[in-house]
Amino acid sequence: MYTEKEPAEVTIQNFLSKVKHYYHAADVNKINDAFEVANKAHQGQFRASGRPYITHPTIVADTLIDLGMDVSTICAALLHDTVEDTYVTDEDLRKRFGDEIADLVAGVTKLEKITFHDKEEEQAENMRKMFFAMAKDIRVMLIKLSDRLHNMRSLQYMIPEKQQRTAKETLEIFAPIAGRLGMSQIKCELEDLCLKYLDPDAYFGIAEGIALKKQERDEIVNDFIGQVRVELGKAGIEDFDIYGRVKHLYSIYRKMQKQHKTLDQIYDLTAVRVIVDSIKDCYAVLGAIHAKWKPMPGRFKDYIAVPKPNLYQSLHTTVFIEFEGHSYPIEVQIRTHEMHKVAEYGIAAHWKYKEGIAGVTSMDDKLRWVKEVLSYNDDFRDSKEFLDLIRKDISNTNEVYVFTPNGDVKVLSAGANALDFAYAIHSQVGNKCVGVKVNNKIVPLSTPLNTGDTVEVLTNPNAKGPSRDWIKIATTPSAKAKIRQFFKRELKEEYIRTGKSMVERDCKHRGFLPSDLLTPDAIAAACERYMFNDIDEMYAAVGYGSIGLSAVMSKLIAGNKQLQERFRKQQNDRKRKNGTSRENAVVVKGMDDLLVRFAKCCSPVPGDDIVGYISRGRGICVHRADCPSVKGMEKERIVEANWVQTEGASATFVATIEIIADDKGDIFAEITKAIVNEGLPMVGINARKDKKGNAVATVSVEITNHDQVAQLMKKMLTIPAVINVYRTHG
Repeated sequence: MYTEKEPAEVTIQNFLSKVKHYYHAADVNKINDAFEVANKAHQGQFRASGRPYITHPTIVADTLIDLGMDVSTICAALLHDTVEDTYVTDEDLRKRFGDEIADLVAGVTKLEKITFHDKEEEQAENMRKMFFAMAKDIRVMLIKLSDRLHNMRSLQYMIPEKQQRTAKETLEIFAPIAGRLGMSQIKCELEDLCLKYLDPDAYFGIAEGIALKKQERDEIVNDFIGQVRVELGKAGIEDFDIYGRVKHLYSIYRKMQKQHKTLDQIYDLTAVRVIVDSIKDCYAVLGAIHAKWKPMPGRFKDYIAVPKPNLYQSLHTTVFIEFEGHSYPIEVQIRTHEMHKVAEYGIAAHWKYKEGIAGVTSMDDKLRWVKEVLSYNDDFRDSKEFLDLIRKDISNTNEVYVFTPNGDVKVLSAGANALDFAYAIHSQVGNKCVGVKVNNKIVPLSTPLNTGDTVEVLTNPNAKGPSRDWIKIATTPSAKAKIRQFFKRELKEEYIRTGKSMVERDCKHRGFLPSDLLTPDAIAAACERYMFNDIDEMYAAVGYGSIGLSAVMSKLIAGNKQLQERFRKQQNDRKRKNGTSRENAVVVKGMDDLLVRFAKCCSPVPGDDIVGYISRGRGICVHRADCPSVKGMEKERIVEANWVQTEGASATFVATIEIIADDKGDIFAEITKAIVNEGLPMVGINARKDKKGNAVATVSVEITNHDQVAQLMKKMLTIPAVINVYRTHG
């Protein structure tokens, strides 16, 4: 039976001891100070696991120490949740620790005091903020990756919905980013943890299958390693390290899915790694191995001559070996010690191994892809579009290597065509392109490129620029963005006029003059929020459609204190007028006169993310934003809805939770007692057994806000027999 190995526990004592070992006295004092501030701020807060909250930033900081990060990064890691979750302010951090540490904390802090339409928009906007902070200082992302790693390691304490959502986001965004930064250790662990929650049957099936074959696999690998030692000795190579390693579970899973094979049909589960002192030795080892064993065609990769964009360098080959009368393929990776450090730690090696990295270019080169991603912001001010683009860009790890006529190598994503290549050279090369030659033959711009192709772009300085059809021809997000930027510049004045007109009309619709709204402070707030240089750029973005009018207007209003006060007064008047009935606890944008009712399929309560649905003849039906019913609704009839109920309101709502527990003793009596102790009126309870023999209790209680539901669920998890608790959709 496969048994998971838990990560070694990091205690506060061990962490503080490690700090003394790794850093100078002055730095130790600074880290201790950051720890004391964080410890005091998080006092009384606990993780879902029940452990004191301070353990989380401590473990995040500990991970970053192992990556060899500087003192400012460690301090920021300890403080990274203080501004978001405690009384500590950004100003407090700047006064005590300086701008550098405060900026790092700000980079990983989620956006506050902004109303989002749904969770997806909130996620997208926070991702946009994080990417811009990352472009300014890559350490922001290193802190975020370490934070996400610990959250994934402790994900078992979350409800299933949260587990699925977090694992999906991690697999789509954070694991690929770790890969782009060359941080293979973190990438592999994140992917494996994601698989555990997204497809647990596959995860445990592969893990158990590998465990059962461990002895057989070790015998084959050890025999091969012994023979390699002999062959390298014959070749005069004496100073080297060699070992076997099992490929991580997710990579095996992907291979099984892609090739439609079972685990028994995957033979190369283990790779052998040879680490030597010099590049010369790398090629000598390769020659010795190929002289002894037959290489598999098409499996040799020279990432030393042509490194990956994430700085990864190594020789990869797969050879056939004989063991007890059977032939087995086995992958061999050959690299230097310096290459190995970069392969394991990626961009973090810039700090950890400053003195030992050979052939590493400037930080700008390392972050080329980040800068490219940020260029999309000009074309995709809508956060969801921006996030979708990022997902596509960072998830495409397959690459082609093509050459310029001068012999320079250009790395493009798999599927890239001749037009993508032109824009990869430079925006102006793409804009002035009149044709492309691939291997000395003129080809259409849409021609896909293959590794080894030599590509020449034909340009004409008098060319008027790209055709609008090129947006459809280009395949890479970067090329598409550069083509769009051309047309935006060409038609900028028109877009400015259109956007200005849209803003002014909306002002009148809301009942005030444009001059009331467009104050210097309000304009500055909007420009800062969406990274516009000036008001004309904001107008152009609205006119072009790269950002929604409502998003800009809400930020303009938020930046105008007089209007904020007016709106606050209007809202208070509305509350006094409407009272605290359930129907008046929600305001639906632009639908003040329609009947409001609550969907029985998901039973929303104050604090839940909600949307309104315009039903035929029955007013507005309010659903939880994550309600499955919402997905099947007509999008044009879905409207924005927000809670307006104040603290102490008397309106009550029914919340339904489902509790899964071991069927031991009188578990239902324990559940009922816990509800009574919370002081919540019970509307109904239903008990049954599931297919696994677990007890399942469905409980409905009266509450006034979301916090009461959360507290009740937390209380249920303290009952020893309880396995899981979650909100139901019905």
